[in-house]
Amino acid sequence: MLDRTIQPAIRNLERFEIQRPECIVMPNGIPVYVLDAGSTDVVRIDVVMGGGRWHQSQPLQALFTNRMLREGSASYTGAAIAEQLDYYGAWLDLSSAPMNTYVTLYSLNKYLPQTLPLLASIVTEPVFPEKELALVVENNIQSFLNNCSKVGFLAHRALVKAVYGALHPCGKIVQEEDYRKITPDVLRAFYNKYYSSENCVVYISGRVTDAGLQQLEKAMGERTFGHEFQKPGLPVFNPSPCTDKRVFVEHTTAMQSAVRMGMLWPDRNHPDFLKLRVLLTLFGGYFGSRLMSNIREDKGYAYNISASILSYPDTGLMVISADTANEYVEDLISEVYREMDCLRQTDVSEQELDMVKNYMLGDFCRSYESAFSLADAWILLHEAGLPQDYYIASLDAIRSITPAEMRRLSEEYFDSTKLKETVVGRKIS
Repeated sequence: MLDRTIQPAIRNLERFEIQRPECIVMPNGIPVYVLDAGSTDVVRIDVVMGGGRWHQSQPLQALFTNRMLREGSASYTGAAIAEQLDYYGAWLDLSSAPMNTYVTLYSLNKYLPQTLPLLASIVTEPVFPEKELALVVENNIQSFLNNCSKVGFLAHRALVKAVYGALHPCGKIVQEEDYRKITPDVLRAFYNKYYSSENCVVYISGRVTDAGLQQLEKAMGERTFGHEFQKPGLPVFNPSPCTDKRVFVEHTTAMQSAVRMGMLWPDRNHPDFLKLRVLLTLFGGYFGSRLMSNIREDKGYAYNISASILSYPDTGLMVISADTANEYVEDLISEVYREMDCLRQTDVSEQELDMVKNYMLGDFCRSYESAFSLADAWILLHEAGLPQDYYIASLDAIRSITPAEMRRLSEEYFDSTKLKETVVGRKIS
């Protein structure tokens, strides 16, 4: 009989391998990365185009170019696209990032002959209809205005502007008038410049069959597309932080204040980045973190508080996020600095560090257990230009970090003089 009063032994993760994709090249030159790892008869196809927010000539250009692909092509109207996707139980997701844009299709294998031509059409022959664009822009404006009433949204906008400056893509804050400057011609200019078979990579993951690959090649691999393509480079933008330590935005009706604290952080290619992830997890990256234990469990200043890293090309942003009652803002911020100072001045115990390591190793395994999460992992390497052994190096960094290294990293990177504070809420006199 299993004795449930005895805690199971904790086993160390001795070996971990991430399935690597197989690469094939279609006749038109588009590389296809294949991750056949699914147990159900579903595939996900990610069409990745080089060129994103870092390359646009005006705010929102990359976002709306990609968003409008589903609103009509030379072969399908927007209504027909929606109807076809719904009829065949498929799902289309459109997103943009600093360096790339993504068109993602989820489909049953048996319906690929119907859904792949649809995907190919919206990627290779969009028409950017003016009437539909006006409706999409108006809906997005309403969503934007609604977000502008939320203290968390306003605090994050204020933080990135304070850390990066108004001329950096991260700090260039979108305004309502930017939406109204989006026209079909603006979108066509971005599309013609970056959407091309020469600038395209495809990932297919799930239960991948030979028939599915043949259908993908028939739909997207026989003909080239794009005629004004320019290879996207990596524009260089230098952060220009504001001189103010704190930015306060008054919100007279706010029941709570949003507190966001942040500073520039090493990017993913920095030699300290992987071990800094361990430090940030212990500091505020999981439920048992220092910030949660102090500010939520002990002081009761906030229901949730976290520390995380936002990664961008050539830069990173460390963000501490919490919402608190207006009268607790100063106390909460003081405790954040106290926890940073504690890590700078005192070694972490082996017991606490082991707990963080075990949490991160378990989370690491869960993150790569499905075909789609594997695809996400390799797409990240593609976008960030990271080496293929990056995830093995991540695992080694978690296992090998010591209390002495944690203290060294804290002393070097937890520089409170560089930390910007943004608060959005009601002023307490």
